[in-house]
Amino acid sequence: MTAQRLSGKDVAEQLRADMAVEVAKLPGTPTLAVVLVGEDPASQVYVRSKIKQTEACGMTSRHEFLPANASQDDVENTIAALNEDPDVDGILLQLPLPKGLDEAAAIERINPDKDVDGLTEASAGRLSLGKPGLRPCTPTGCVILAKRALGENLSGQNVVIIGRSILVGKPAALLFLAENCTVTIAHSRTKDLPELCRTADILVPAVGRPEMVKGDWVKPGACVIDVGINRIDAPERGEGKTRLVGDADYASCAEVAGHITPVPGGVGPMTIACLLRNTVIAACRRRGWSVPTTL
Repeated sequence: MTAQRLSGKDVAEQLRADMAVEVAKLPGTPTLAVVLVGEDPASQVYVRSKIKQTEACGMTSRHEFLPANASQDDVENTIAALNEDPDVDGILLQLPLPKGLDEAAAIERINPDKDVDGLTEASAGRLSLGKPGLRPCTPTGCVILAKRALGENLSGQNVVIIGRSILVGKPAALLFLAENCTVTIAHSRTKDLPELCRTADILVPAVGRPEMVKGDWVKPGACVIDVGINRIDAPERGEGKTRLVGDADYASCAEVAGHITPVPGGVGPMTIACLLRNTVIAACRRRGWSVPTTL
């Protein structure tokens, strides 16, 4: 068996195209505000990509750039101003923040109705209670990819998530549970992890360990949604070169799985697409517009 390659890049592109169509129908223009503190090169690249994709979907992009020596008050006051701005629908605080700043405290200053990353305690509470709210982007992307592979109805699927982080593992479990899946969260102390993984119809490695999941861990025909993004040495490319790999050993897993996401080009592109999706949803709920059914 050779797995079908489940391209998050392609799915994200289609999702953005669908959003552009829906945004054009809205009575107004959703606005996403991004707060970037400092000059971290990777964060700058990521923010530029978000701004470009936001505008490509027909939405307005706002950005607040603060210097690396900005104080905690500077960051929180910037967020407070965006909370009060009626034209801003979504607020994204680009992480990581420079050393010395309290990320958790800053995130908690974001109005949950504008929390398009889905990271505030209020957003987490709404998710755990099954109440309407903005859901974390990466886990949402995982569910969308699973539906593209297996169909909209995931009811009854056995899901094993390797990793219990508050960013991916735990919210992904709740999102798949909301789809009527049977969910198991595995972690570093799980007994006989390979055997447990072989029970999964949908396997979601999210631990940050390069190529940990091998082909003999995968149930034949299973859908593997690889969240891991790890940089490893690649001497075959030349001295000092590196490459990106997932938490699953793609080559061996692809021989067994029915569907598998690549790294890069899998879950990663879905994260930004789902951020934009959350911005549209936030705008509609805040402004009393109907949320597009295609989202």
